[in-house]
Amino acid sequence: MEIYYESAYIKEFDAIVISCKERKDGKYDVILDRTAFFPEQGGQSSDIGTIVDENGAEHNVTHVSIKNESLADSCENLEETLNESIAVIRHVVDTPLTEGENVHGVIDWAHRFSNMQQHTGEHIFSGIVASEYSYDNVGFHLSDTEVTMDYNGLLTSENIRDIELKVNRAIWENVPVICEFPDEQTLRSLNYRSKKELSGDVRIVTVKGYDVCACCAPHVEHTGEIGILKVTGLQNYKGGVRVNILCGKRALEYITSQQQIVDELSRQFTTSFDNIISSVKKLSSENADLKGELSATKEKLIEYELKEIPSDKENVILVKDESTDGNSMRKIVNLLSQSHDGFCGVFAGTDEKGYKFVFSSGQKKKDLNEVIKVLRENFGAKGGGNAQMIQGSLSAIEISDVLEKIEEL
Repeated sequence: MEIYYESAYIKEFDAIVISCKERKDGKYDVILDRTAFFPEQGGQSSDIGTIVDENGAEHNVTHVSIKNESLADSCENLEETLNESIAVIRHVVDTPLTEGENVHGVIDWAHRFSNMQQHTGEHIFSGIVASEYSYDNVGFHLSDTEVTMDYNGLLTSENIRDIELKVNRAIWENVPVICEFPDEQTLRSLNYRSKKELSGDVRIVTVKGYDVCACCAPHVEHTGEIGILKVTGLQNYKGGVRVNILCGKRALEYITSQQQIVDELSRQFTTSFDNIISSVKKLSSENADLKGELSATKEKLIEYELKEIPSDKENVILVKDESTDGNSMRKIVNLLSQSHDGFCGVFAGTDEKGYKFVFSSGQKKKDLNEVIKVLRENFGAKGGGNAQMIQGSLSAIEISDVLEKIEEL
């Protein structure tokens, strides 16, 4: 019996253990004759909490699931008359309970209420998207860390800001949220949102003036209990958009974390929060200029270094520090190959961390496949190329051994 439908605010309840079976992971599946624990379904994570047995011992409930099946298959001591398919709710607990004993269930209210805030906030958001943009919510996920909604149409950042404001206005208005099972005739006359065709008893959640939607989950009774809704992400997804939101305490914690980042940046730049963006842009521009100057200086140093190498030296292999990037390495070997006959290469790195390498064939066009073969077979090099150019990497190794082996070619 699902007493979470009676009220989302039932925090404790009494029940009888119908079945307790050990799972493969060492935990136990417990079936009760009645429960206020909401099972994972509809994209929402389940309730958690504890079950207290007759001796006062607490058994942690870490997950709750629901599945249509024969209850007699789950409870061997039941009569054959109970073989029809029904919704079976299993509570995953860390320690076993005794079949037939009276127990007391306690919902983790902070976790339950947070999920209620998120879910009702999502209903208002999706209701506004449906009424103003005619987009459907085609995907929903509510976990302990995030809330995502997928819509089958595009929304801009400006659209999102407008929807966010309207959702929060609905929260401030503190309108009622009504959860009910309408009779068949009433249901036929209702225009409600649903991701799939429904039959039998259909639970309808109405946020007056904002949304009417089929939903099985617990919700707050008034929108004011949501506190606040904050959009935390927007991305294009499968031809539509994926929106991330947080509500209530989760939203406050998110905003607080963002404020802490802003405060730290204000201290780092010794400026007010409204000048942070301009300060970051200025620093980024200065950094780009310095990188350009440094790159130009490095190129001049490389040119001086290469001029010092005798032109009649056939194979030229240089070893540079790990700060030398791939572009610089390629420039070096290209310059070397223009004035030397043999293998022209650069290793950049350290013996402890390993090396990147680039080789180019000089004026005599020696086949670099010989070099990469030696590096692979003798030093486990990764990489490849062709007869005229190769590149790759080496794990930690003594570079002197590598140079000595290449010189033998």
